[in-house]
Amino acid sequence: MTASTPLLDELAWRGLLHQQTEGLGAHLAQPRSLYCGFDPTAPSLHIGNLVPVMLMVHLARAGHVCIALVGGGTAMIGDPSGRSAERPLLSANEIDTNAAKIDEQLNRVFKAAGTSGVTGANNATWLREVRMIEFMRDVGKHFSVNYMLAKDSVQSRLEGGISYTEFSYMLLQSYDFLELQKRYGVTVQVGGSDQWGNLTAGVELLRRSAAVEAHALTAPLVTTSSGKKFGKSEGGAVWLDSAMTSPYKFYQFWVNTEDADAGRYLRMFTFHSRAEIEALEAEHATAPHERAAQKALARAMTTMLHGAAATAVVEEASRIVFDKKADPATISDEVFGTLAREIPSVRIAAQGDLPVLDVLEQAFAQSRSAGKNLLQQGSVTVNGVKLGADATSVPASSAVRGRWFLVRKGGRDVAVAELIPPA
Repeated sequence: MTASTPLLDELAWRGLLHQQTEGLGAHLAQPRSLYCGFDPTAPSLHIGNLVPVMLMVHLARAGHVCIALVGGGTAMIGDPSGRSAERPLLSANEIDTNAAKIDEQLNRVFKAAGTSGVTGANNATWLREVRMIEFMRDVGKHFSVNYMLAKDSVQSRLEGGISYTEFSYMLLQSYDFLELQKRYGVTVQVGGSDQWGNLTAGVELLRRSAAVEAHALTAPLVTTSSGKKFGKSEGGAVWLDSAMTSPYKFYQFWVNTEDADAGRYLRMFTFHSRAEIEALEAEHATAPHERAAQKALARAMTTMLHGAAATAVVEEASRIVFDKKADPATISDEVFGTLAREIPSVRIAAQGDLPVLDVLEQAFAQSRSAGKNLLQQGSVTVNGVKLGADATSVPASSAVRGRWFLVRKGGRDVAVAELIPPA
């Protein structure tokens, strides 16, 4: 059994520790160089990728040198781990474009964490220049076919078939470990638990080829308390790129975290101290309806990825949606603009008063007769004013700054109407 250390204890408390090689704790008693690889087969990382990133952050804070390796070379092949079929191959230009975006995202997280000693690298630097005969002689000879067949990433694909291309992936990732050991003195590789087979293959290569003590450390693959795959919303994956998942939707994902997961995610994904997290958990236990833990989580995550200014805007936009007493006159143009992009919205040519029935029809898919019924029931408010049964229009002069209307239907449905200059 691997001996415990304060660093490993902290990682375990945060839920970031899953598997480790024997002797890792003693090895990390001194400053070491370590790396984690990131796959640029998509133009953005998603929030599931943040688990090993946070593992790296805590290791960097403990004084270790971290290499964030973008796989511009290995992405030419594709990692079979966790996949039931071979992924489509991308061109070098597509991979390079993705790699640059992912490198920027990683830098943003490490900067927000205040970590030093983090270096970026791209395995395209050496893998795209590797010569096959030399690779087979220097790397391939250290791996038996039986050893490779025993790996879960290969075993899970044998029945349906796995190409030689993907079968060879673990050799390439192992070669990365060897190359980074030569370049940066790396002796530890970290990753998600689905990477354990690839990581331990690299450990074996370093021990056999370079007679170097090497280690592997994995973080768990996260699921929600209800068993759902972490990082998925109704619209698909939650991405770190604001063009793919807006800061508002990113904030909403975290603020809608299930009660049973809020404390766990605070430990895993934020830089809050143990005392701060335990205080938030206690506050949540006392008044779960206030969602203090979820709000702290959403604020921390959105600030880390998108900055404090964007967080302030999306927090206010979120508050406006749920606060029926919010005064529309106090809403800034930036918040109104965010709401117009994220909730039902209508643009009306400013040629007269606001046609309420048209807004209800376009924003909420209400027929005109249904809209009239809502007005008769007193279920429609515009800029905080409840409309009467006959109020089928609202004066343009009541628009906030001559431009905006906040329209509520019942207690939960909200839309934005914007007056625009006539064509």
